[in-house]
Amino acid sequence: MTADNLARFRLMCRQFRALAIFMVVSVGGLLALAPVAFFLAQGDRPVRLLVEQVLWALPALFYLFAVWSIGSAMGQLAKGRLIQPTLSSALRRVGLALGLGGVLSVFGVTNLMRLLGLTQGGWAYFDVAGMTLGMIGGALFLLGRVIDHAGRIQAEMDEMI
Repeated sequence: MTADNLARFRLMCRQFRALAIFMVVSVGGLLALAPVAFFLAQGDRPVRLLVEQVLWALPALFYLFAVWSIGSAMGQLAKGRLIQPTLSSALRRVGLALGLGGVLSVFGVTNLMRLLGLTQGGWAYFDVAGMTLGMIGGALFLLGRVIDHAGRIQAEMDEMI
């Protein structure tokens, strides 16, 4: 990679990190303010609405952590950290966050709301987007482990030479 390409790549990594920070702060702030606004706006049963809003926001917190992890990895790459360890760590964190958020979105939120009496309906809610994010998260987590293992094998091979 030429010096110009490397400088351009690092600039794009810094820009992506800034975008990730903006997204996490703005969306996270809105997610934090929405339950408070519903709580203050409702005169009757405000605690029920607050619990409902918090439950609906839980998967988004995992998704925002995934975005934060990607932004963090981009920031490390912009500072010149090696790609392999940064990539394996980021893939594991992002995969875990997306996987947990997807599983919580598909199975956790609706069933918790049903158990708490906040809504009625079936036990299974087919959120295709949540299922997709969960599957992608699981795959990213596994890929991160493979890349980490490949790095250890490469280090072992380098010691032999």
